[in-house]
Amino acid sequence: MREIGAFEAKTHLSELLAAAKAGETVTITRRGQPVARLVPPANNDRTAALLRMAELRSRLAARDVRLGIDDILSARDEGRR
Repeated sequence: MREIGAFEAKTHLSELLAAAKAGETVTITRRGQPVARLVPPANNDRTAALLRMAELRSRLAARDVRLGIDDILSARDEGRR
């Protein structure tokens, strides 16, 4: 677990958010006293599924693959068989 002062945390917020997303816990202090903690998001199934869907959407967009609602529903139904 990393500790960082409030002023430095303000200056490096995007880096701290990336660290928290990667699983690191960061404690923010003011004058040496802990005042806040950045923690990784809860790893529940819904959150993980949404992240995977966003990543898939990005990869498909990069390859210029466009799926319509019929394609998506068909794939979903095929997976249920």
